[in-house]
Amino acid sequence: MMELDLFAGIAVRDLDRAVGWYDRFFAGAESFLPNDREKVWTLAEQRHVYVELSPERAGSAMVTLFLADPEPFVAAAARQGIEPVHRETYQNGVRKFLFADPDGNEIGIGAPPVDGEQ
Repeated sequence: MMELDLFAGIAVRDLDRAVGWYDRFFAGAESFLPNDREKVWTLAEQRHVYVELSPERAGSAMVTLFLADPEPFVAAAARQGIEPVHRETYQNGVRKFLFADPDGNEIGIGAPPVDGEQ
């Protein structure tokens, strides 16, 4: 299997507003500013999400992060005032919590079926 690094980019209209939201959403994640148009959050080794000031493309991203246990992440987001706009369980038991950033970009938190479900 190949070694994999991931940089998932999300275009935003207002960098300061987006950084505030994503700082709360990814609370505790290491982050850095590579330049005056982007901010990067490191979610796991060699796996990053970044926002980039690009008003003409903002609001169209669809990113899903898959976690073995999403409940702590969803609860932490709620403590930061960020609630899912939609929760869904697919026919195969896979769960998805859908969040929307201030520009309407969709950030999903996916999870495997709960033991015993499918």
